[in-house]
Order: sequence, then structure tokens, then C-alpha cells
Amino acid sequence: MGETRWLDDREQETWRAYLEGTRLLIQALDRQLETDSGVSFTDYELLVHLSEAPGRRLRMRDLADASFTSRSGVTRAVTRLEDAGWVRRVECDDDRRGMHAELTEAGAAKLAEAAPGHVSAVRAYMFDHLSKEEQAAIRDGYARMRAHLRP
Repeated sequence: MGETRWLDDREQETWRAYLEGTRLLIQALDRQLETDSGVSFTDYELLVHLSEAPGRRLRMRDLADASFTSRSGVTRAVTRLEDAGWVRRVECDDDRRGMHAELTEAGAAKLAEAAPGHVSAVRAYMFDHLSKEEQAAIRDGYARMRAHLRP
């Protein structure tokens, strides 16, 4: 198994700052979306993925894979979004067992309503506190991590 490579003090500080900063950022963005638009961060993320998909529809499993949500969590979220009239389920033509989630016109309108406030919050909570060089370092570092971790 090999010897454990413990984190040094600087790595530990980086790891803890990342964990707490990410948690606090997601909580702040969730509060902003709920307060201003009546939509959760998770639901907003799903609406965004659907809005960017061809035909504004994705298989449920692909929607789960694209988001920070488990498949069962996506099923529950899509039910909420259906109840709100923002998403509808559509049978898959090529696989009768599979289902698509499809963004409705009302869902697109809700996303358009929520987006300006969300973008302002992302800017205020993140980008306004980072230099262009820091943004590039974060972008490049996380792009490498994503490429390594993504199947």
C-alpha cells in the first residue's frame, strides 16, 4: 500500500479553505436564489442544464450525471419542477424504460427571471474578490482536476 503522504501545513490550509469556501459559497447562492426567485440552487442548476441541452431535454440519468445531484435526488427535483410547471417528463423514443426531463416555456421564463440575480451574486461572492491571475489559476487547476477525475 505504501506510505501515507500526509498534507503539509500549506496543503492542509488550502484544502480547508477550499472546503469551507465552497460550502459557504453554495449556501449563499442557494439563499440568494430562494429569496429572490423562489428556486433552490439545485433546481436552478437543473434548469440551466436543460436550457443548454439540445431540444432543452436530457435523459434523467444524464441530468443527474451533469449535476451535483444523485439519480434519486434528480427524480425528486424533477417532480418538484414538474409540479411548478417548469419541466415535463417525456418518454425516451429509443428506450421506453428511460425518461427525459424537458424544460417548458414556463421553466425557461423562470430561469430567465432568476439568472440576473444569480449572476450578480456569483460576481459579488466570488469574482469581485479574485484578480484575473487568481481566476486563471483556479480555472486552470480545476480544469486539470476535472479532466483527471471525469470518466
